[in-house]
Amino acid sequence: MSRRNGVVPPDTEAAQAHFLDAAEACFERYGVGKTTMEDIAKMAGVSRPTVYRHFSDRESLILAVIMRRARLLIDKAQAFIRRRETFEDQLVEGLMFLVRTGRKDPFVRLLVNPQTLDTAQHMLTSEAIVDLTQEMWQPILAEAVERGELNPALDFRAIAHWLSHVELILVGRFDLATDDAEIREMLRTFLAPAFAPRALLAS
Repeated sequence: MSRRNGVVPPDTEAAQAHFLDAAEACFERYGVGKTTMEDIAKMAGVSRPTVYRHFSDRESLILAVIMRRARLLIDKAQAFIRRRETFEDQLVEGLMFLVRTGRKDPFVRLLVNPQTLDTAQHMLTSEAIVDLTQEMWQPILAEAVERGELNPALDFRAIAHWLSHVELILVGRFDLATDDAEIREMLRTFLAPAFAPRALLAS
């Protein structure tokens, strides 16, 4: 395995980015399931204890890789969602956009394969992922409340928690023979009505 520059940046954020770059390179080469902290240390050109000074364990490093990649998508996803006129369309098409993107991401594909699914589900349902989901959806939810399209009694944190589970379930279906039209219909029938104001549900 080729080693990278072993000089770790003194700034904590830059140092973590250095290790995340090394981790991504290892995941691409060996897969998430087979990559060890020793592999990542070698790729980064440092000792394993140096990596542990920045990431307490392998799972926290994998989660940080996922978070970094996902955060890069937020602005693009929000712009896509805001092009939809109704909250129902925003919710359904926004989830479809995130799921399609997740299906194309090589790291998500590695994480949802059967060999690493248990680990992935533990990490992807963590509070950090809920934080990221809330960061993604909160402005969209707030705008929907202002338009009278979202039940104002619903807690945004609870919504983010639920949507993070829905996204994980849908991303994990990329190997199944379920087409986009069927997924859209399920979301419109079984998910979207839960967010509507009571007045709309009664009409």
